[in-house]
Amino acid sequence: MPSAEQYLKPEVIRHISRLDLRARFIVQGFLSGLHSSPFQGFSVEFSEHRRYNPGDDPRDIDWKVFARTDRIYVRRYQAETNITGYVLMDLSRSMAYTYRQELTKFDYAICLAAAISWLMIHQQDPVGLFTFSDRIRHSLPARSRRSQLNSLLAVLQQSRPEGGSAIADSLTRIASLVRHRSLLMVMSDLLSDPDDIISSLQMLRHAGHDVILFHVLDEAEVTFPFSGSVDLKEPESGEHRIVDAAGIRTDYLDALQSLRTQYQQACFSTGADYVPLDTSMPFDRALTEYLFQRQARF
Repeated sequence: MPSAEQYLKPEVIRHISRLDLRARFIVQGFLSGLHSSPFQGFSVEFSEHRRYNPGDDPRDIDWKVFARTDRIYVRRYQAETNITGYVLMDLSRSMAYTYRQELTKFDYAICLAAAISWLMIHQQDPVGLFTFSDRIRHSLPARSRRSQLNSLLAVLQQSRPEGGSAIADSLTRIASLVRHRSLLMVMSDLLSDPDDIISSLQMLRHAGHDVILFHVLDEAEVTFPFSGSVDLKEPESGEHRIVDAAGIRTDYLDALQSLRTQYQQACFSTGADYVPLDTSMPFDRALTEYLFQRQARF
């Protein structure tokens, strides 16, 4: 039987058919890693510390945590307000792509969404869901009761990549539907006009929402492992183009790095978090970013 840490690996999770079990095993591996990492001391309740804010009493700083994480936390002595979170899941056709990995971009993203939702519900944080492609496909109001997890996982389990991509328009529409300040976790390959997407992210931040942008790409989209003549297909328009892999590899990788840098800088300037991922990566990096964002809210 795989160890807890192995359940963070996409190639292992692929062999677990039920989404609720995938979520539980991913979290099991994540929490097991926390207890043997610099984050030791953070439990599933995440209730012992919060990030240091100007004005906090320096005597409350936990210097042991600082030594492990290089981040300043203070001990928390009273209950604080829970956060409300929404998973914003891209269902456009391009999310169905995989080249040689066990999980498609969509599979990877819904496993990540399920694990974060599991964490939030067990923390008694309300969590909701929006799915979108060329329009909003489904919405689920944020709730914290245990039955909410089953409802959310049922929607994700039944969802399939379909339709074109209208990421910016969908985020704008979602902003008008989420009335209260929330943590919005966007999961998308971002294969649309970056300027429009960045404008919509800025609008979410100006509305007072905290944002984590999980940029989910296939491993092949990140490494470009192709050789010879390659028939590339645009997944939304169906347009084909035959290219010489060796001739375009450098330009392609430079363009990808430029795109990621553009998103990273735009998110930094607006106070959002940007998390570049690919489908070969263990899930713990994304879950750690969620944990830090949750701490930052307190």
